[in-house]
Amino acid sequence: MAKQTGIIKLKGTIGDISFYKSTDGHLARAKGGVDGKRIASDPAFQRTRENGSEFGRAGKGGKLLRNAIRVLLQNAKDKRVTSRLTRDLLAIIKTDAESGRGLRNVQGGDLSLLNTFEFNLNGKLATTLFADYQATLDRATGDLGVTMDPFSPTQRIAAPSGATHFKVSMGAAELDFANEAFVFDSDDTGIAPYNGEDTAAIALTASVTANSVFPIIQVLGIEFYQEVNGEMYTLRNGSFNALAIVNVDTV
Repeated sequence: MAKQTGIIKLKGTIGDISFYKSTDGHLARAKGGVDGKRIASDPAFQRTRENGSEFGRAGKGGKLLRNAIRVLLQNAKDKRVTSRLTRDLLAIIKTDAESGRGLRNVQGGDLSLLNTFEFNLNGKLATTLFADYQATLDRATGDLGVTMDPFSPTQRIAAPSGATHFKVSMGAAELDFANEAFVFDSDDTGIAPYNGEDTAAIALTASVTANSVFPIIQVLGIEFYQEVNGEMYTLRNGSFNALAIVNVDTV
């Protein structure tokens, strides 16, 4: 893989060289590799097909999770969240001790490995919100919650420069990986001033299906705003907003 330099940046294919743009800039690479038809049928590539199948499930699993929490994720993610989540889900698939190689899946693996996953490495929840919180989940009723005692925002939140307000949000996602379906609910504090006065006690609630047989993932996030002439604006396009998985529950 080579990096394109100079004023003119190419996109497309010239001869055996493909030119394209990625998050790492304008790149170029030579065509190559084994013919796709051979990979799909040659017994010598059985392991390759099995790896590809499991990688595909990891990608679909990541897409399902991102779609489920999209309402919160759209304001708190980095450019590599898709690849990072796929990598972690692939590692989870490999912990599936019941299915054969090539048939292992996300739901059969150890999903607890997703706990503490940060969706935005530019603004991690672990280094942004220092107020103590308690995350609760009752599978029988489908009720989830996050509670926080009153706290001083300026002492317990590491806000980026220019922030005048913040909002804490909690989301719950029930995930059926096999059928690519989900149930999602969320709650938030509303926009609150970022100052030294203690907040009121916080109690956020959300609900999914009672007695669900599917994995449930709980996320917690914080967003920052700047007030200008009475209007609230997302601070720096949300680049410092944090969102992380704080609870994973499986049957």
